[in-house]
Amino acid sequence: MKIKLDKKASRAIFISVCAVLLTLTLFLTARVIRLAVNRAGEPAPTREAVTATAPAPATTQTQTTQPTTEETTKAAYIKWVSFDVSESALEDTLWLDIETHTAENHISWIDSLSYLACKNGGNFKKYKKRQLNEMYEMLSDGTTVDSLMADNKYYTFYQKAYGAVLGGMVGEYKKEAPDPADKTKKILVEKYGLKAYNPIAEGFHFSHSDDFGNARNFGYKRTHLGNDLVGSVGTPIVAVEGGTVEAFGWNRFGGWRLGIRSFDGKRSYYYAHLRRNHPYAKGIELGCVVKAGQVIGYLGMTGYSNKENYNGMNVPHLHIGMQLIFDESQKEGINQIWIDMYALMEFLKRNKASVERNEEEKEYYRVYDIYDPAYPKELRQIPPAYGKAAAEP
Repeated sequence: MKIKLDKKASRAIFISVCAVLLTLTLFLTARVIRLAVNRAGEPAPTREAVTATAPAPATTQTQTTQPTTEETTKAAYIKWVSFDVSESALEDTLWLDIETHTAENHISWIDSLSYLACKNGGNFKKYKKRQLNEMYEMLSDGTTVDSLMADNKYYTFYQKAYGAVLGGMVGEYKKEAPDPADKTKKILVEKYGLKAYNPIAEGFHFSHSDDFGNARNFGYKRTHLGNDLVGSVGTPIVAVEGGTVEAFGWNRFGGWRLGIRSFDGKRSYYYAHLRRNHPYAKGIELGCVVKAGQVIGYLGMTGYSNKENYNGMNVPHLHIGMQLIFDESQKEGINQIWIDMYALMEFLKRNKASVERNEEEKEYYRVYDIYDPAYPKELRQIPPAYGKAAAEP
């Protein structure tokens, strides 16, 4: 049976279809514009960053076979990472890394974590310490984790992904310490271990929850791509890792904020909502280089305002975020990768920077400096007065 429509009905249907298409076009256009917001305090939501814990990664996430020249040019890099490594797994694998660092078969915590990710399908809620012990037993004959996992097609992916997140956090370095013979003086001690810091300085309290992926509405609807550390206004904020300041100044979402790119280029740390009137530590500016544990700014509640230097937040806190960059095309736009930092912030509570206040300058400074061989030359120069560094006791 055929249904005939009169001219009025046909015109009404045509107008309705056009209206739907126009609405869809406007929605998609607005979404593209919103996703292109440059370094917002709450960065644009992405599939990569908000995807829930998944089993072993899909083959589209990284090349697992020999790529062609065309494929290499287009996309031979990781495009998705879900970092759900638990605090206990970080603690256990770091301990094993430190215990074996002078052994012939050194077991990197990144390799251990990659093994455990394969063992548990990428879900660290299943992690048990006995799994790490079993791995260690299998390596007792000198076998390496790489050779143990040679036939696992996901191991290389996790190794690259976790290496991007944690690559600059453990290693050899030299650090100042009190002189046992004279507490008014300092000595230089050679160390191996954790060289990344919690962003909240020692002696200052903060609280937080796993708020990654929560809804945010200022400006537009999106998800929260960081971890909010709630504390007191004026709390000294230190650099988690050394790097170069690549974002600086006011942003209507993040208020006074800083973006610091790690020296290996794989991580960009985002510190937002810094203090009104005095957001940055002395000497911090666009393009400057900083060390891990160096005071870079002060906790505040700025942002969520089109008016500069305005406290638009209800609660003082530091928004800390980490973006992973495997290719520069991922730095801006819709292909950004942000990770959940809650467990990492809990883990880094074990390494907080000691600071002291200069009353005349009204600034905080670190007490014990660090010298990292991975840093640029100008940052690893040791004062001649120290001479040769002492070995760690």
